[in-house]
Amino acid sequence: MRILLVSDIHSNLEALEACLAAAPEHDRVFNLGDVVGYGASPNEVTVRARSLGEVFVRGNHDKAVSGIENVESFNPVAGLAALWNRDHLDHVNLNWLRGLPQGPVKLPEVPEVQLVHGAPDDEDRYVVNVEDAIGVLATSDVPVTFFGHTHIQGLFRMRSGVAESIYPEYASIAKAESWSLELESGTTYMINPGSVGQPRDGDWRAGFGVFDTLARTMTFCRSPYDLRSAQERIFSANLPPRLATRLAAGR
Repeated sequence: MRILLVSDIHSNLEALEACLAAAPEHDRVFNLGDVVGYGASPNEVTVRARSLGEVFVRGNHDKAVSGIENVESFNPVAGLAALWNRDHLDHVNLNWLRGLPQGPVKLPEVPEVQLVHGAPDDEDRYVVNVEDAIGVLATSDVPVTFFGHTHIQGLFRMRSGVAESIYPEYASIAKAESWSLELESGTTYMINPGSVGQPRDGDWRAGFGVFDTLARTMTFCRSPYDLRSAQERIFSANLPPRLATRLAAGR
């Protein structure tokens, strides 16, 4: 089975459509949360995400936008965007967001994998560096944990008691590219496919990944998208300009 992994779309329709157009052949789509927030296309992105498949975990912005939680823990810009998204989503999409499951999500057809937004022990925890990942890598009862939340594409792994971080190596930040890694037996992994709609690893391109369960390969992908259109939507919605300008820097 080839699984397309998407995360942190954040209401960026242009990035999502570019991701889907560039994605390698796949059988299913797994979504690691934060469908909405930040961007200016919450309904369009939610409808598109719902059409792709049934495997989701909720993100912190999904909870805030749908009203499960308030925005007090968000910075002012993120909070304003969450409230704007809430006000502009229709009732069907809001109710769907409220029903998204909390991670970890495990699937009987893929027993070696679990899905979370932040971390298995705390759905809102940021796993930014290898120190943050060590506890999960050392104690997980499944070899592969897919996560999002940080908007940073890459992975952490532990083999023979030693933990390390690995990040994709691309030739540029201008065109569609991919980078693959074969997963080793006897090794535990935390893998972040990257953010579709708001990367924060210095690469503005939409980030996503494909996991091949038979070959046990993880392919990281980046795709350019219509950045100007995504930015213009944000400006036209009178959302904080920072949400548009940061897209160009991948920060």
